[in-house]
Amino acid sequence: MKLGDAVTPPAGLGSGRRFFMVGYLPTYAALLFVLLLFWAGARAWVEPPQGGLSFGRAWQTAAALGVGEVVFLVLAITLTAVLLNPFQTAMVRLLEGYGPAWPGSGRARERQRARKKKWQDRATLAQGNPAALTEPVVQEAGFAGSELRRRYPLPDHLVRPTALGNALAAADDGVGRAFGFDAVVAWPRLYPLLGDETRAIVDDRRDAVDGAVRMAVTMAVTAVVSAVVLVRCGGWLALALIPLVLSWIAYRGAVQAALAYGDSLHAAFDLHRFALLTALGTKLPNDPAEERMVAAWWCDLWRQGIPLPPAFRYTVEETGQGEQP
Repeated sequence: MKLGDAVTPPAGLGSGRRFFMVGYLPTYAALLFVLLLFWAGARAWVEPPQGGLSFGRAWQTAAALGVGEVVFLVLAITLTAVLLNPFQTAMVRLLEGYGPAWPGSGRARERQRARKKKWQDRATLAQGNPAALTEPVVQEAGFAGSELRRRYPLPDHLVRPTALGNALAAADDGVGRAFGFDAVVAWPRLYPLLGDETRAIVDDRRDAVDGAVRMAVTMAVTAVVSAVVLVRCGGWLALALIPLVLSWIAYRGAVQAALAYGDSLHAAFDLHRFALLTALGTKLPNDPAEERMVAAWWCDLWRQGIPLPPAFRYTVEETGQGEQP
């Protein structure tokens, strides 16, 4: 049995695509990197062997693993991934910039606001100057306006200190806004009503965000552990930069995945918001103004417990379901 067999998690528990991408793969990559350093001779508590690290010896050790050792490795990786799974939301929130203020978070938030201002300036490049409205200028302004809405929440007080936090905050703030919905409280009710194709897209993009976040956090921790293991190895300490670079790449990937995830949420509300109103027994609106009003009533109820107003009317289904005051 070879080390490569450990890539496949145990049947049943780890067979799900999400578990493999989000939990198992980052844990496997981190543990394998640290083990290779250890097998090559890196030890924090002793000097490295004569001649420095030997990755040839490390590969020989990996190739010689027995069945029991590989099974133990698979179980260790799986157990670690399962134990870390409840902390996934905390990892996302950490990279969003929530929680206790960390040193420099204020300056980071100001930098994000400055970047938002640059997108705003590009979106209004020719405002007030009709002579400057050439086709390239209009296209550039349109692109900048679209990116501004995807990357940043509308109110400045919602701006987060990280690009990932702002991409997800933009989705929370903007998704469903045009129809009167507050996505934060409406999404848990809308999600069960999504069509199979829409749900598959939403789930795939959410998994991409979570997988990239887990990889970024895991590789950052791996970089610290690697630096400790390599502290006595002289120039080999530079190997700790490998997981650090991978962490940065994974974070950038998480930002792009968050933008795509926000797009899928917009599409979900565009296509299925009437399914939500129908499931709630609500009379479908006759115009956009009525739609925004009805959506606001429901969101006020979900968010603050404000009862539906007397003007609200349920629809009466032919099946006898529904209620009429």
